[in-house]
Amino acid sequence: MVLKTSAHYQREYRRRLREQGLIKKEIWIRPEHTDKARALETELRLGKDGKGARPDNDSRPHWRTEELYSGLNKAPLICSNNASIELIDGVDPTILVVMHEYGDLPVYVTVAGDQVIVEAVLWPTSEIEDTAYFNETVLRTHKYFPLSTISLGQRAHDDYYLMFGSLNASSDLTDIVHEIEVLASNVIHATEAYADMLIPTHEYRGERS
Repeated sequence: MVLKTSAHYQREYRRRLREQGLIKKEIWIRPEHTDKARALETELRLGKDGKGARPDNDSRPHWRTEELYSGLNKAPLICSNNASIELIDGVDPTILVVMHEYGDLPVYVTVAGDQVIVEAVLWPTSEIEDTAYFNETVLRTHKYFPLSTISLGQRAHDDYYLMFGSLNASSDLTDIVHEIEVLASNVIHATEAYADMLIPTHEYRGERS
Protein backbone atom coordinates (compact mmCIF):
# COMPACT_ATOMS: atom_id res chain seq x y z
CA MET A 1 0.00 0.00 0.00
CA VAL A 2 1.40 3.40 -1.02
CA LEU A 3 0.73 6.02 1.63
CA LYS A 4 -0.37 9.38 0.26
CA THR A 5 0.73 12.47 2.16
CA SER A 6 -1.57 15.18 3.46
CA ALA A 7 -0.64 17.43 0.52
CA HIS A 8 -2.50 15.06 -1.83
CA TYR A 9 -5.67 15.29 0.27
CA GLN A 10 -5.29 19.05 0.63
CA ARG A 11 -5.20 19.34 -3.16
CA GLU A 12 -8.30 17.17 -3.52
CA TYR A 13 -10.04 19.10 -0.73
CA ARG A 14 -9.45 22.41 -2.50
CA ARG A 15 -10.63 20.99 -5.82
CA ARG A 16 -13.92 19.82 -4.31
CA LEU A 17 -14.49 23.14 -2.59
CA ARG A 18 -14.01 24.93 -5.92
CA GLU A 19 -16.48 22.53 -7.54
CA GLN A 20 -19.02 23.63 -4.92
CA GLY A 21 -18.57 27.23 -6.04
CA LEU A 22 -16.61 28.24 -2.94
CA ILE A 23 -13.66 30.63 -2.91
CA LYS A 24 -10.76 31.01 -0.49
CA LYS A 25 -10.29 34.25 1.45
CA GLU A 26 -7.38 34.96 3.79
CA ILE A 27 -8.10 36.75 7.06
CA TRP A 28 -5.86 38.04 9.85
CA ILE A 29 -6.95 37.53 13.45
CA ARG A 30 -5.48 37.33 16.93
CA PRO A 31 -4.42 33.79 17.95
CA GLU A 32 -7.00 33.63 20.75
CA HIS A 33 -9.81 34.00 18.19
CA THR A 34 -8.79 30.92 16.16
CA ASP A 35 -11.66 28.72 17.35
CA LYS A 36 -14.22 31.47 16.69
CA ALA A 37 -12.88 32.05 13.19
CA ARG A 38 -13.06 28.35 12.31
CA ALA A 39 -16.58 28.08 13.69
CA LEU A 40 -17.62 31.08 11.59
CA GLU A 41 -15.93 29.60 8.51
CA THR A 42 -17.85 26.36 9.01
CA GLU A 43 -21.13 28.26 9.39
CA LEU A 44 -20.51 30.31 6.23
CA ARG A 45 -19.57 27.18 4.27
CA LEU A 46 -22.20 24.75 5.56
CA GLY A 47 -24.91 26.96 7.04
CA LYS A 48 -25.93 27.33 10.68
CA ASP A 49 -27.23 23.77 10.84
CA GLY A 50 -23.92 22.34 9.59
CA LYS A 51 -24.41 18.64 8.97
CA GLY A 52 -27.47 18.44 11.14
CA ALA A 53 -27.96 17.20 14.64
CA ARG A 54 -25.97 14.13 15.52
CA PRO A 55 -27.40 11.24 17.50
CA ASP A 56 -26.36 10.47 21.03
CA ASN A 57 -24.66 7.17 21.77
CA ASP A 58 -26.50 4.20 23.19
CA SER A 59 -25.49 5.14 26.76
CA ARG A 60 -22.95 2.33 26.98
CA PRO A 61 -20.28 3.15 29.60
CA HIS A 62 -17.36 2.21 27.37
CA TRP A 63 -17.10 1.97 23.58
CA ARG A 64 -15.78 -1.13 21.92
CA THR A 65 -14.50 -0.80 18.36
CA GLU A 66 -17.32 -2.84 16.80
CA GLU A 67 -19.98 -0.86 18.71
CA LEU A 68 -18.37 2.43 17.73
CA TYR A 69 -18.32 1.33 14.10
CA SER A 70 -22.05 0.62 14.26
CA GLY A 71 -22.69 3.97 15.92
CA LEU A 72 -20.68 5.91 13.37
CA ASN A 73 -22.54 4.13 10.55
CA LYS A 74 -25.72 5.84 11.74
CA ALA A 75 -24.19 9.31 12.18
CA PRO A 76 -25.18 12.09 9.72
CA LEU A 77 -21.51 12.43 8.75
CA ILE A 78 -21.77 8.99 7.13
CA CYS A 79 -25.46 9.01 6.17
CA SER A 80 -24.99 12.29 4.29
CA ASN A 81 -22.18 10.68 2.24
CA ASN A 82 -19.70 13.28 3.47
CA ALA A 83 -17.65 10.33 4.67
CA SER A 84 -17.60 6.55 4.46
CA ILE A 85 -16.26 4.01 6.93
CA GLU A 86 -14.76 0.56 6.95
CA LEU A 87 -13.89 -1.75 9.83
CA ILE A 88 -10.37 -3.13 9.45
CA ASP A 89 -10.08 -6.42 11.34
CA GLY A 90 -6.93 -7.36 13.20
CA VAL A 91 -5.52 -7.89 16.67
CA ASP A 92 -6.56 -4.30 17.36
CA PRO A 93 -9.50 -3.52 15.03
CA THR A 94 -9.41 -0.07 13.44
CA ILE A 95 -12.14 2.04 11.87
CA LEU A 96 -11.12 3.75 8.63
CA VAL A 97 -13.09 6.94 8.01
CA VAL A 98 -12.64 8.37 4.50
CA MET A 99 -13.49 12.09 4.64
CA HIS A 100 -14.87 12.78 1.17
CA GLU A 101 -15.30 16.51 1.72
CA TYR A 102 -11.59 16.69 2.62
CA GLY A 103 -10.33 15.11 -0.59
CA ASP A 104 -10.91 11.53 0.64
CA LEU A 105 -8.54 12.06 3.57
CA PRO A 106 -8.25 8.80 5.56
CA VAL A 107 -8.77 9.13 9.31
CA TYR A 108 -8.21 6.13 11.58
CA VAL A 109 -10.22 5.58 14.76
CA THR A 110 -9.26 3.01 17.38
CA VAL A 111 -10.38 2.18 20.90
CA ALA A 112 -7.28 1.70 23.04
CA GLY A 113 -7.95 0.98 26.68
CA ASP A 114 -9.82 3.93 28.15
CA GLN A 115 -9.31 6.13 25.10
CA VAL A 116 -10.63 6.61 21.59
CA ILE A 117 -7.76 7.66 19.32
CA VAL A 118 -8.47 9.57 16.10
CA GLU A 119 -5.41 9.79 13.82
CA ALA A 120 -4.28 10.83 10.34
CA VAL A 121 -0.96 10.74 8.48
CA LEU A 122 0.82 14.00 7.65
CA TRP A 123 4.20 13.29 5.96
CA PRO A 124 7.20 10.95 6.22
CA THR A 125 10.11 12.50 8.08
CA SER A 126 12.17 12.14 4.89
CA GLU A 127 10.12 14.93 3.29
CA ILE A 128 11.06 17.53 5.90
CA GLU A 129 13.99 19.78 4.94
CA ASP A 130 15.22 20.48 8.49
CA THR A 131 13.68 18.12 11.04
CA ALA A 132 15.18 19.86 14.07
CA TYR A 133 13.77 23.23 13.01
CA PHE A 134 10.46 21.65 12.03
CA ASN A 135 10.13 19.85 15.38
CA GLU A 136 10.81 23.07 17.27
CA THR A 137 8.27 24.94 15.16
CA VAL A 138 5.63 22.26 15.75
CA LEU A 139 6.20 22.38 19.51
CA ARG A 140 5.69 26.14 19.46
CA THR A 141 2.67 26.23 17.17
CA HIS A 142 0.64 23.01 17.39
CA LYS A 143 -1.54 24.67 20.05
CA TYR A 144 -3.18 26.58 17.21
CA PHE A 145 -4.79 23.34 16.00
CA PRO A 146 -7.52 22.76 18.61
CA LEU A 147 -8.10 19.22 19.92
CA SER A 148 -5.19 17.80 17.88
CA THR A 149 -1.53 16.99 18.52
CA ILE A 150 1.34 16.18 16.14
CA SER A 151 3.53 13.17 16.91
CA LEU A 152 5.98 10.72 15.30
CA GLY A 153 5.05 7.14 14.47
CA GLN A 154 5.87 4.30 12.09
CA ARG A 155 3.88 3.49 8.99
CA ALA A 156 5.03 1.00 6.33
CA HIS A 157 8.37 0.68 8.19
CA ASP A 158 9.12 4.41 7.85
CA ASP A 159 8.86 7.27 10.34
CA TYR A 160 5.91 9.59 9.70
CA TYR A 161 4.50 12.70 11.29
CA LEU A 162 0.96 11.99 12.48
CA MET A 163 -1.81 14.20 13.78
CA PHE A 164 -4.12 12.77 16.41
CA GLY A 165 -6.73 13.55 19.00
CA SER A 166 -8.03 11.46 21.88
CA LEU A 167 -11.18 11.18 23.95
CA ASN A 168 -12.38 9.11 26.85
CA ALA A 169 -13.71 5.75 25.63
CA SER A 170 -17.09 6.53 27.19
CA SER A 171 -17.44 9.81 25.27
CA ASP A 172 -20.68 10.67 23.57
CA LEU A 173 -20.86 9.73 19.89
CA THR A 174 -21.46 13.40 19.07
CA ASP A 175 -18.08 14.30 20.56
CA ILE A 176 -16.29 11.49 18.67
CA VAL A 177 -17.76 12.63 15.35
CA HIS A 178 -16.74 16.20 16.18
CA GLU A 179 -13.20 15.00 16.94
CA ILE A 180 -13.02 13.28 13.54
CA GLU A 181 -14.22 16.40 11.72
CA VAL A 182 -11.89 18.73 13.61
CA LEU A 183 -8.91 16.45 12.98
CA ALA A 184 -9.60 16.37 9.23
CA SER A 185 -9.81 20.16 9.16
CA ASN A 186 -6.62 20.49 11.21
CA VAL A 187 -4.70 18.20 8.84
CA ILE A 188 -5.55 20.53 5.95
CA HIS A 189 -4.62 23.62 7.95
CA ALA A 190 -1.36 22.06 9.19
CA THR A 191 -0.39 21.16 5.63
CA GLU A 192 -0.87 24.79 4.64
CA ALA A 193 0.94 26.12 7.71
CA TYR A 194 4.05 23.94 7.38
CA ALA A 195 4.25 23.64 3.58
CA ASP A 196 7.39 25.78 3.33
CA MET A 197 9.30 23.33 5.53
CA LEU A 198 8.75 20.39 3.18
CA ILE A 199 11.25 19.31 0.57
CA PRO A 200 9.90 20.78 -2.70
CA THR A 201 9.15 17.51 -4.49
CA HIS A 202 6.77 17.38 -7.45
CA GLU A 203 3.87 16.73 -5.09
CA TYR A 204 4.29 20.04 -3.31
CA ARG A 205 5.35 22.41 -6.09
CA GLY A 206 1.79 22.62 -7.33
CA GLU A 207 0.57 23.57 -3.85
CA ARG A 208 3.06 26.39 -3.48
CA SER A 209 2.45 28.04 -6.83
